[in-house]
Amino acid sequence: MSQKFFAVISRMKYINRWALMRNTISENISEHSLETAFIAHALALIRNRRFGGSINAERCALLAMYHDATEIITGDLPTPVKYYNKEIRSVYGEIERNATEQLLSYLPDYLRDDYRGLLDDSGDEDKELWRLVKAADKISALIKCLEERRMGNDDFQSAEKATLAAIHALNLPEAEAFLEEFIPAYSLTLDEQAR
Repeated sequence: MSQKFFAVISRMKYINRWALMRNTISENISEHSLETAFIAHALALIRNRRFGGSINAERCALLAMYHDATEIITGDLPTPVKYYNKEIRSVYGEIERNATEQLLSYLPDYLRDDYRGLLDDSGDEDKELWRLVKAADKISALIKCLEERRMGNDDFQSAEKATLAAIHALNLPEAEAFLEEFIPAYSLTLDEQAR
């Protein structure tokens, strides 16, 4: 029997983000997930090297790669809608759990448990890694806001402020270190980055 999981996962490139915003450059969840994985890996390494952590940076990157995979089924529900109230968030949580089960059903039985841990963030095993993935997800969103504003798109101004506040609210020293050390380079031109 032909297994559909990876064929379905490959469709992440067709799900665009920021549906309610005017975009100068479109971004899909495949691109976003890779950027989030890069950042999550860095956050884990920063924790280990600067803040005395001992977490698995590679596992953190892997979780980030799959963190939005259920959106292949659900679509990218805009944040203002998803978090409008507790009832909507609760119902959307159930929709995400159903989407996770649907994706897992596309795998052969012998791989399902391995992928369940990548698609489901509700367990305690990777709880601290998922916190870093959440921070990386928000940092990726901040980068998108910064890029759009550099292109003259003021539609992202309030999203930038809200996203930055959300990152600070996570109270993660590695996220603050990333903001301080790496975010300023996103305002540089290509020539300035190459120097």
